[in-house]
Amino acid sequence: MKTNTPFLKTNLLFSFLCLVLLQAVQAQDTITKRSGESVQAKVLEITPGEVKYKRFDLLEGPTYSVAKADVLLIQYENKTTEVFELASSEPADVTASTQAAPPVATGANLYGQGQMDAGNYYQGYKGASTGTLAVSLLSPLVGLIPAIACSSTTPKDKNLDYPSHERMQNPDYVNGYKQSSRKIKSRKVWTNWGVALGVNIALVYMLSQ
Repeated sequence: MKTNTPFLKTNLLFSFLCLVLLQAVQAQDTITKRSGESVQAKVLEITPGEVKYKRFDLLEGPTYSVAKADVLLIQYENKTTEVFELASSEPADVTASTQAAPPVATGANLYGQGQMDAGNYYQGYKGASTGTLAVSLLSPLVGLIPAIACSSTTPKDKNLDYPSHERMQNPDYVNGYKQSSRKIKSRKVWTNWGVALGVNIALVYMLSQ
């Protein structure tokens, strides 16, 4: 059986270039508001009262700003995260009963709890990652289609596997859980695409000997 090795090599090279371009596109900052809205952006400046940024899809356009009090966190392109706590409105001379009160869960704490729970409970990525692997084993180039589609979408609520319905009523917790689930899903999908790409590269190498 004659194998078209040059075609396979071209296919793999194009797939690799697409992956490099995709990683470049994902090099952006993400501003997460307390309302749950996420903005893909390039953060320019953080002042005591606001966050100034450019929209990632319009870097040459106007500069936008959002009140710092409305921002829950910013995840920068290097994957570091900065959390913004709301300033306390309590007076300095709190009473003894207030001092003895248990700590109140903040938005950042609930967001972090959501992230941690997603890491422990979310399993809804399996269908997307397995499907991507199956298609990509046949052709990494064609496999880019489900890989990009699956990794760029937030998991559906029915696939989140969340441990507590009560916690899912809190928007900060939900935001943390969903964003972490999406990252897990994306990582698993691209890992399987990479495995398939490696298998195809090994096959091309063996056929070219």
